[in-house]
Amino acid sequence: MNIGVTIRAFRLQKGMSQGDIEKRTGLLRCYLSRVENGHTVPSIETLQKIAGALDLPLSQMFDEQPTRDLPGLSLNEDEIRFLTQVQRYSAHLSESDRRLLLAMVRKFAATSVNG
Repeated sequence: MNIGVTIRAFRLQKGMSQGDIEKRTGLLRCYLSRVENGHTVPSIETLQKIAGALDLPLSQMFDEQPTRDLPGLSLNEDEIRFLTQVQRYSAHLSESDRRLLLAMVRKFAATSVNG
């Protein structure tokens, strides 16, 4: 489990920037970036601050399937497994590769929804 990927996923789900977390916790954006990119591992106390800034209980940061609790999102087990793998591997992609992957996922999702 990469806690940085989990933090980023929850932050993005909540529509928050690293700057928003910085304001709520006092942690510097550059530190948050290092955590999200897996370059440093935060202490439990720091995780508690981040969880609080995201309005989440600390225990939810260690949930293996954070997408299960998203209101309005209905995924089957295969889709959850796939998205978990994408999330895990996308942490190691460059920004341009991450954007390309996101564009491909959006295109696929639009095609699947529209038939």
